[in-house]
Amino acid sequence: METHHHPSARGAAPRTAQIRRYQDWLQARHGLRFDDYDALWRWSVTELDAFWQSIWEYFDIQSPTPHGAVLASNVMPGAQWFPGAQVNYARQVLRHVDAAHVAGQPALIARNERGEQRELTWPELRRQVAAVALHLQDQGVQPGDRVAAYLPNIPETIVAFLACASIGAVWSVCAPDMGTSAVLDRFRQIAPKVLFAVDGVVHGGREHDRSAVLQQLREQLPSVQQVVLVSNLDASKTIAGCASWDSVTARNDAHVAQFEPRWLPFDHPLWIVYSSGTTGLPKPIVHGHGGMVLVQLQLGVLHNDVGCSYAPESLGERFHWYSSTGWIMWNAQVGGLLGGVTCVLFDGSPAGSREQPDWTLLWRMAAETGVTLFGAGAAFYANCMKAGITPAQCGDLSRIRALGSTGSPLPAEVQQWGTDFMAAAGVPRVWWCNISGGTDFAGAFIGGNPELPQMPGRMQCRMLGAAVEAWDEAGHPVLDAVGELVCTQPIPSMPLYLWGDDDGARYQASYFASYPPGHGRRPGGGDSGAPAGSVWRHGDWIAIGSPEQPGCVIYGRSDATINRHGLRMGTSEIYSAVEALPEVLDSLVVDLEYLGRESFMPLFVVLRPGCVLDEALQGRIRAAIRSALSPRFVPDAIVQVAEVPRTLSGKKQELPIKKLLLGQPLEQVVNRETMANPGCLDWYVAWAAQRAQG
Repeated sequence: METHHHPSARGAAPRTAQIRRYQDWLQARHGLRFDDYDALWRWSVTELDAFWQSIWEYFDIQSPTPHGAVLASNVMPGAQWFPGAQVNYARQVLRHVDAAHVAGQPALIARNERGEQRELTWPELRRQVAAVALHLQDQGVQPGDRVAAYLPNIPETIVAFLACASIGAVWSVCAPDMGTSAVLDRFRQIAPKVLFAVDGVVHGGREHDRSAVLQQLREQLPSVQQVVLVSNLDASKTIAGCASWDSVTARNDAHVAQFEPRWLPFDHPLWIVYSSGTTGLPKPIVHGHGGMVLVQLQLGVLHNDVGCSYAPESLGERFHWYSSTGWIMWNAQVGGLLGGVTCVLFDGSPAGSREQPDWTLLWRMAAETGVTLFGAGAAFYANCMKAGITPAQCGDLSRIRALGSTGSPLPAEVQQWGTDFMAAAGVPRVWWCNISGGTDFAGAFIGGNPELPQMPGRMQCRMLGAAVEAWDEAGHPVLDAVGELVCTQPIPSMPLYLWGDDDGARYQASYFASYPPGHGRRPGGGDSGAPAGSVWRHGDWIAIGSPEQPGCVIYGRSDATINRHGLRMGTSEIYSAVEALPEVLDSLVVDLEYLGRESFMPLFVVLRPGCVLDEALQGRIRAAIRSALSPRFVPDAIVQVAEVPRTLSGKKQELPIKKLLLGQPLEQVVNRETMANPGCLDWYVAWAAQRAQG
């Protein structure tokens, strides 16, 4: 296979893709050679022991004790990985301190809306992690104790997380844009012993004081024995009864210099993240140290091609993926440190001021900090396209060799815009690393490979080690057809358990109830079923291409897919058609077919300022859907709205609005505190009531 080279910094030698380095290593070390990526993928999902052992060896994972097996128990849920091994996430990060520092690379570069920039060197990262870890131990924090954080995307958050990981405490973070009740719904479930918190944030050009929220958290979390305050708005601010971050990190004695992260069992809990359903409390998902080290290296290095210190010319890598701490992409951003790269953080709104949005903000940061992989949610790129930004407004973007996208399907026309944008910036062959995964297993099922062809609107491949298939209603794999996304083999980063789910019933119901043991087929053919356990149902519609039409397409959530007159269509395809019109900024569609009633499908549209939803525009919207998709998917009503409801991570709230319009009470279908724009819900409630009255 031809090795695909990417341009890096001007004048630098071409770089070899990380996945090619891995394949060359496989051949040299184990005599394994694969004719194409599909053959490599099939080996990775049928020979699980060999594949994950190769990841362990390739990244030189250290353990003071040997593991007795790779996958001791192949069952979902409950797979047992690397029993006997001991690891530590923070130890894997800090092993890069010397090499990266000698090469002159910082660990973190942080920028905020105000344009303020800070850098943290690798030795200083190690020192601060040790100081915070020792402070936590002084407070009585033991392995397994929970430590919570109410912090934004700033260096202090990463330091606090690594400090917790280093002593075996279990980390959990909520973003400061979440309201009090949403935070309490999460942290009450896990009873943290220590809370890291911020005094306030700047977002959308405005200061948001969080002192009152912090006071409520202290009052309603009786398990918290100490609060460590990070002064983000006012450096001189103190709050009675709180330790200051500066005083904690000022420690620099012999104990700090001698500190080393604790060796922990492979499956020791690392962090608790939350996946919000439409009803009930958020699911507190527990992931383990070892699983996250392996999967984040597999994702970040091999698939995202974010170079690591194993490749000498990659020591200049700078990795940015825009995220808040409330989105799993924050965890993925931190994962860059596992490979020794510089992580570039941004705290604030990607468009700056609400009154005068500026969609060049992140691009200018990338230009000024030398970002090499630039990632964001799909909606970010769509907004940049609609804003009409140009490279001339952004500075020198020539070091960017890859663009990453996730959060929702990336429309083909938006990807093409980004390709043209980068070409105009002097990068004629930018590579798109479009990924799809989830909070639930803190990884990706579908992702990129810089050696494979690119096609706008399609993701390149199934991830190594991810036995992903599209299943029809009978539970059989299909190609070139839309089916339910399932994973038929365990992955090391799948949840250890849900916190407080003592009998495992909620875990089982969340992911494995749809396909119990014996359902479907294993990858590679043969109706052998999955006798040792169930099959993971992710809740997305996916189409997996054939060799003639490679790649994958995610069509949105399977429970929000439109099914009109027997023809099934992902909502993302409707959005692509509608939002291609210059007048339409955003849209939301729901199908209200229910219990055999006649389908009613409204389309809600957000229009560009100054545009009016007159008959002519409605006609163009209908014509666009009819032309791009089918007359079956022309909506029954088109309604202009001020905003489309979105989660904090930017996902459209299709299912809650669908349930609301079917007559369910608002409080049973959505939690306002987990939304980016909860104020817009009142309009939908009124519209639902008006429609119900006829």
